[in-house]
Amino acid sequence: MQRIGWNRRLFSSTRGRILALLRTEHRTVSDLAAALQLTDNAVRAHLLSLERDGLVQQHGIRSGTRKPHAVYKLSDDAEHVFPKAYGLLLAHLVNAIGTRLTARALRATMYEVGRDVAEDHVAQFRGKNRHGRIKAALDVLNDLGGSAKFEEKNGKQFIYGRNGCPLAAVTTTHPEGCLIVESLLSRIIAVRVKKCCECGDAPRCC
Repeated sequence: MQRIGWNRRLFSSTRGRILALLRTEHRTVSDLAAALQLTDNAVRAHLLSLERDGLVQQHGIRSGTRKPHAVYKLSDDAEHVFPKAYGLLLAHLVNAIGTRLTARALRATMYEVGRDVAEDHVAQFRGKNRHGRIKAALDVLNDLGGSAKFEEKNGKQFIYGRNGCPLAAVTTTHPEGCLIVESLLSRIIAVRVKKCCECGDAPRCC
C-alpha cells in the first residue's frame, strides 16, 4: 500500500507528469512546456532534478528554427517507478509452469490467458467496428501497465509498446509471455495479430 501511495503522489506531481509524457515519446523542453503549460525554465529545473535522480537523460538533438533543441527520454532505470501488476510473482509463476509443461502446452496456456484477459474487458469492445476495437485494445494494454500506440505503414497495421511492457518481468526469460498479448489483441480486434517483439532486459514490443 505504501508503494501505491508513493506512485500516486509522484504521478500527480509535475515531475511525475514529465515522466509520464516521456514514457509515451521522446520530447524537448519546449514540447514538455507546451504540454504542461509551464515555462521552459520551469521544465528545465525539473529535468535537471530528474537527471540527477537517474530517471531522465538526453537523447540526441532536434533541429529548431533558431537553434537545436536537446531531446529527452526516460532512462532504463526509470521504468521501475511505473506501477507493475505483480511482475515478479508472475515471472516466478511462469517459470514454475514452464518446468511442468511442454513448449507447445506452455504456448497454448499463454494463448488461453490472453483470451481470458480479453473476455474480462469484453464490454469495452463488444459491438464496435475495427477502429473502435483497436482503440479498446490500446486502452486495455495501457490499463495493464503498458504504453501502446497504433500505426499504419505500407498497408500494414502495427501496435507498438513504446517504452513500457506490462509483461517485461516475464518476457525477459520467457518470450512465450508475448503470446498473452498476441492472443488478447487478436480477440479484441477480431483479426489475427502476430507478435514481432524484441525480448530481453530492455524489451521492445510490437
